Amino acid sequence: MRKKTLSTAAAALTALATVTVAAPAPASAATVTIRVERAYAEIVREWIDPFTCPTNMVLTGRSHYGDERAPTTYYCSFILIDGEQAQVHLGDWTSRQKESRSDYSAPDHHAVAGRWHEGDENGYTRHRTATISWRGQQVLLANGDISGSYRESNHAWHAGENTVMTGRRHSGDENGSTYYRFATVTVSG
Repeated sequence: MRKKTLSTAAAALTALATVTVAAPAPASAATVTIRVERAYAEIVREWIDPFTCPTNMVLTGRSHYGDERAPTTYYCSFILIDGEQAQVHLGDWTSRQKESRSDYSAPDHHAVAGRWHEGDENGYTRHRTATISWRGQQVLLANGDISGSYRESNHAWHAGENTVMTGRRHSGDENGSTYYRFATVTVSG
């Protein structure tokens, strides 16, 4: 049997043809650290005083004890992304809803930054929303959810870790039920 031999050049070409070159794996998206940090609380006369969080803060809590003449405490937080404060861009006040059957959800990727209530449960409630940005990109709010029921006249609610308020629902008078909507702060890769 005759043995076929390859020239050195042909052998090199054959070897190259069998080498598989793998493209480098894509770099993984940079991980950012997000922290929602409570920084402000204010007690207001709910039945008459509109409330908006201070500059670059959004609502992350509310407490109320008593009827419509009792004060309400609002809690506001900064959003820190990689240690830098995100910017909050306030929107306009929403249209009014009767408090005794109010149900408000902010538009997608908007947080609540203010609330305005007039009178008792027959009065009206409005909300003020805001968008959030960091390094020129919009901060996103994901995994929206709603809290359990709280008795309006005797409760304190605080958003969980890295979440912000995105709405509120209330039915009845001061003994009625209040629920809070919230979502997790995120940024896209």
